[in-house]
Amino acid sequence: MRALLVVNPNATTTTERSRDVLTRALRSEVDLEVGYTEGRGHAAQLARQAARGDVEVIVTLGGDGTVSEVVNGMLTDGPGPQVPALAVVPGGSTNVFARALGLPADWAEGTGVILEALREKRTRTIGLGRADDRWFTCSAGLGLDAATIQRVEQARTRGHTATKGLYVRSALLQYLTGTDRRTAPITLSRPDAEPQRHLSLAIVQNTAPWTYFGTHPVNPNPDAGFDTGLDVLALRGLPLAASLRVVQQTLSLRARPRGKRVVSLHDISEFTLSCLTPLAFQVDGDYLDERDEITFRSAPEALRVVC
Repeated sequence: MRALLVVNPNATTTTERSRDVLTRALRSEVDLEVGYTEGRGHAAQLARQAARGDVEVIVTLGGDGTVSEVVNGMLTDGPGPQVPALAVVPGGSTNVFARALGLPADWAEGTGVILEALREKRTRTIGLGRADDRWFTCSAGLGLDAATIQRVEQARTRGHTATKGLYVRSALLQYLTGTDRRTAPITLSRPDAEPQRHLSLAIVQNTAPWTYFGTHPVNPNPDAGFDTGLDVLALRGLPLAASLRVVQQTLSLRARPRGKRVVSLHDISEFTLSCLTPLAFQVDGDYLDERDEITFRSAPEALRVVC
């Protein structure tokens, strides 16, 4: 079996030791080629070339951004039986996708699970989300969460590490100084339903949780899953009291976000977000750009994963 290992050497928890151990372990099971990413977009390029060749499995060592890039490269020509299977070894700061699949958060334990699954030829087929022409495995967002991620990425380029504290500070700064909380410019439209207007942010999930705060799951859409359509949480306005209440609810293991300002949709196959002025947009924890309209679609059984 031919396999490609895509390594992001700059991922938060990826070390030279983890790369070496994983490479040796995989070479004991498969005919392995290793590719190291050199910048944004390179993982997608490596995966696209492998998918168009005779590679049967693509393994990633990196975070959710690396996984998302690889998936987009693999699916350049669309889903189908010709697409390699994906195996994920956690190497980022949160590793939402790997943990949503039930894989251990530790790279060494995750490697053991992947090796066992390769020996047993054990795979699972999951659904994905699509935002215009961009595939996503876990989540996407328009508005405050995407602008917060943009702040975090800017801080990382200045040498800061992606810690919980950095995310909290960035979110607070964006909410207090970078967001017009008086306006609600987003409209959510879907076929055969009345549009939802006057929204301030939208969080779209293909699986749950949305992210982790350390080991604690953050769950705006707790019923989201790989075997259903997309889930959406949107807010009508961002007043302080209502925003704090929703944050508290997403951190609770029992409560789900609710209230007069909350719009919650489950198992949606297609919808469009449009806004009066372009807003920050993120996919799988990577800030992309600003958008004033995005169409989201659910893609059932789009990808085979080794797990």
